[in-house]
Amino acid sequence: MRIDGLFLENFRNYTRQELSFDPDCNVIFGDNAQGKTNLLEAVQYLSCGGSDRAKSDRELIGFSAESAILSGNVYSREREFVLRAELYRAKRRKLWVNKVPAKTAAELSGVLQTVFFCPEDLLLIRDGAAARRRFLDNALCQLRPRYASALASYRRAYAHKTRILRDCDQQPGLLQMLPEFNERLVQCGAVLIHYRAQFVEKLAATAAANHADCSGGKEHLSVSYKTVSSVEDPLVEPAILARQLRSHMESHKCAELGSRLCLSGPHKDDLVVEIDGRDAKTYCSQGQTRTAALSLKLAEREIYKNASGEAPVLLLDDVLSELDPRRQEFVLNRIAGGQVFITCCEDDRLPVLLGGKVFHVANGRAE
Repeated sequence: MRIDGLFLENFRNYTRQELSFDPDCNVIFGDNAQGKTNLLEAVQYLSCGGSDRAKSDRELIGFSAESAILSGNVYSREREFVLRAELYRAKRRKLWVNKVPAKTAAELSGVLQTVFFCPEDLLLIRDGAAARRRFLDNALCQLRPRYASALASYRRAYAHKTRILRDCDQQPGLLQMLPEFNERLVQCGAVLIHYRAQFVEKLAATAAANHADCSGGKEHLSVSYKTVSSVEDPLVEPAILARQLRSHMESHKCAELGSRLCLSGPHKDDLVVEIDGRDAKTYCSQGQTRTAALSLKLAEREIYKNASGEAPVLLLDDVLSELDPRRQEFVLNRIAGGQVFITCCEDDRLPVLLGGKVFHVANGRAE
């Protein structure tokens, strides 16, 4: 799996840019705030129809433009594809796969998958539960189209239920709609838990092996999935999970009405990460938590590769500069076997170590 070419028009600070890439390694260097990360963001967008850095597509459009175009030539599943996205300020975006309109972003993920790793991800363990849920969601939306659909439906139902709980004092009639949205949350939530549990089971084994290698076998990493208390085994079928979620939601009915908040459901899920039996978030050093975060992100890439037979495109955004030499070497030893994009501020030893193509970015122009 690789992206061979990229065309951008009015995307972020790129007015017009066309690039061809090396199938193995691409090093992108330049000063800060010149557009290095924007190139990686464009590749990520073509893989999943979204960006971790933007709340809406409008943020991705150049300041003086009303629309933006992203197009990528991709080789995947022993075929050539052209992925295209048109973003607009005043109307819905349009997506295409080989000139055929795509109904959902999942169709992009079916062609191109990416693992995006930025310095903020090194704080994944120390951050709140929302950051770890986002990690799960980003991974699974590319890996499982049904998950992406269920997540979108869950978010819509959650937003409706939140408004009902918030406004029911002034409009008591809204409470008549609550059972309908509760049931939607139950059905979609069961799908989310089912896929999350399966993913975390694979993640735990692979990340533990990565962490052992990086720590020289001195530390043991364990990862487990924490969901609502009524779920005894998250790996059971969604129909069973739905019954358990429904029971949990019913037991929280009065508390939700009193607090005006959605208190029951997988929107409160978390990953529990432990190193040598201690909660990593609370008790482990910064170096240990960075190693754990590295292990999780690189495990994500391995899971993709095992599921599809092709390594996803790895996007490393200035991560190496945040790591000590031992952890840098660990990452560099793990990135072989697939296409990689690495950004850095200096044209230093990376091209010598990795080979491939080198791009210099300045003022929204890559050469």
